[in-house]
Amino acid sequence: MENSYIIDIKKATVFLGGKKILKDFNWQVKRGDHWFVLGANGAGKTTLVKMLMGFAWPVFGAEVNVLYERYGTVNLAELRKRIAWVSPFMQRWTSRWTGLQMVISGLDGTLGLFREPTDTEIEKALAIMGRIDCRKLENQDMDSMSSGEQVKILLCRALMRDPELIILDEACVHLDMKSREFLLATIEEMARKPDCPTTVFITQRIDDILPVFDKGMILKEGIITAKGKRESILTEDNLFEAYDMHVKLQQSSTGRFWPVIE
Repeated sequence: MENSYIIDIKKATVFLGGKKILKDFNWQVKRGDHWFVLGANGAGKTTLVKMLMGFAWPVFGAEVNVLYERYGTVNLAELRKRIAWVSPFMQRWTSRWTGLQMVISGLDGTLGLFREPTDTEIEKALAIMGRIDCRKLENQDMDSMSSGEQVKILLCRALMRDPELIILDEACVHLDMKSREFLLATIEEMARKPDCPTTVFITQRIDDILPVFDKGMILKEGIITAKGKRESILTEDNLFEAYDMHVKLQQSSTGRFWPVIE
């Protein structure tokens, strides 16, 4: 295999609405890596996800390779089937379906099931729901679930296709403290399994970054201000540069960092 990186982006500059959002962006991710991407609102995180999914394109001269496929030469509709994208913003379109129906719909790339599933599909969906500890939600309507439960169902949905890349896009953004911790525990358990696909965790919260995400980068105004191993990225100096405010970091016994604003 010529390119050993599951994500390989070179010299990518992206304009949206006439505004430069990502600037000379370079990023390489190896298979099996678990990365976090940290940044404030407007840092370029959403545009990065759109570029990874092929919904936003860099200007001429850039090179974007995902899952060893070069954008511009690959069928993106087929490539997206190999990527699990989980975003809480999907929740607004899920209300009429049960948990099981929503999980199975991941096979079709739809938000909701518009056909009768096979016994094999049901069996696979229930097995995944068992792994993510949400089997009890199989017959519950999505609109009666908590936000945390909905995100867990969306995570199961994403896993139905046995993805090679998982993108967790602000997965905790709408959750209260209990639901957030519940979901983070699920993500950590999943990411620590030897067969877990490459995972990218997008967040604006320092305390959401689990130790299992041992590589990361910080974005500010479309520019990578820090990139590398977790312990070298999550520093007070780097956070000051990213957020323009003094932040003290306290590390808990779990290895997570918690910000204290001075």
